[in-house]
Amino acid sequence: MSAIATALPAGTYTSDPVHSTTGFAVKHMLATFRGSFAAFDATLTVDEDGRAKLAGSVPVDSVVVKDENLVAHLQSPEFFDAEQHPQLRFRADDVRLDGEEAEVSGEITIKGVTRPLSARGQATGPLVDGFGNERLGLTLTTTIDRTDFGVSWNMPLPTGKKALSDEVTIRADLQLVKAA
Repeated sequence: MSAIATALPAGTYTSDPVHSTTGFAVKHMLATFRGSFAAFDATLTVDEDGRAKLAGSVPVDSVVVKDENLVAHLQSPEFFDAEQHPQLRFRADDVRLDGEEAEVSGEITIKGVTRPLSARGQATGPLVDGFGNERLGLTLTTTIDRTDFGVSWNMPLPTGKKALSDEVTIRADLQLVKAA
């Protein structure tokens, strides 16, 4: 794979909060449970030598699910512990692109625990929008073991199986806008 900068001019690109989303999916008993975050930021920086870096953060208190009681549980010490660890963070110093295929390697911090992370997906663009802004699309997906980050709450079912999978899929759909 070659550096993503081969397709991008040097500069700083920030996430467009209206046209970007980030969320998670986890198996809960029989089906996949999904949640998202109402607030987050992401910045892609491309230097003059074509090296690209991606960084982002998510306020834990912006988690969105369909039940307010569950929001409180997710912010409790049994899950994200929002009081002690108010932010989830991601940083990648290795952003690569091969055609439309994207791969980033870096680290993620959840609940104060930092682990290496690799995410794959697609990059689209760049293109200039109707207002003259240069944009790039970046969709990334990865899977983590939530227990590696101290997020280990579960409930045993009568069969002895767990109600909640340890595997969590994280997805970011970013529309990034180049700073003027």
